[in-house]
Amino acid sequence: MSLSKRETTIFAVAAVVVVAAMGNYLVVSPLLGAREDAQVRRRGLATKLRRAKATLEENRLLAPRWQEMTGAGIKNQDDEAVSQVLHAMRDWADGAGVSLSLLQRERQTEKTPLPTIAFQAAGTGTMESVSKLLWRMQNATIPVRVTELQVWARTEGTDDLSIQMRLSTVYLPGLAPTAPTAGTAGTASKGVER
Repeated sequence: MSLSKRETTIFAVAAVVVVAAMGNYLVVSPLLGAREDAQVRRRGLATKLRRAKATLEENRLLAPRWQEMTGAGIKNQDDEAVSQVLHAMRDWADGAGVSLSLLQRERQTEKTPLPTIAFQAAGTGTMESVSKLLWRMQNATIPVRVTELQVWARTEGTDDLSIQMRLSTVYLPGLAPTAPTAGTAGTASKGVER
């Protein structure tokens, strides 16, 4: 059977179309799909890389503060953390001119990976002395946080204030003991007991 020139051309074009379709199905489509998947993975990895770099930069910026806290402040045992806050609060109050009438630990009920110890404090002083006390607490090198604060005038029209606050600290069980460094912002260096 002999094919005419027209039939041969149709057959050749059909064969080329079939080969092109098979090539597209077997080669080009998988390559384009793999390329798109690679681009998606690349964008995801670039995002992860940016996050990792941001985390490393944050770690670099916060490492000195963490070293300061762990070296001078954060303790690894409950009783050490309590003693540290009690002594520091007495030193800060004495230095600021606040007369403390109450400073005691509150009952701890929660068990967490980073245990929190709560305290209650009350005292009297002038506006200046109360502000000095709060400033010292804000700038402490030990981990202490005021969670509740009430200030009121004992006598109307005078600079005689009463202050009541709740504060907390944390400690890291299992943290290797650290030797205190010099200049720990008025911690228990005086050893004042009341």
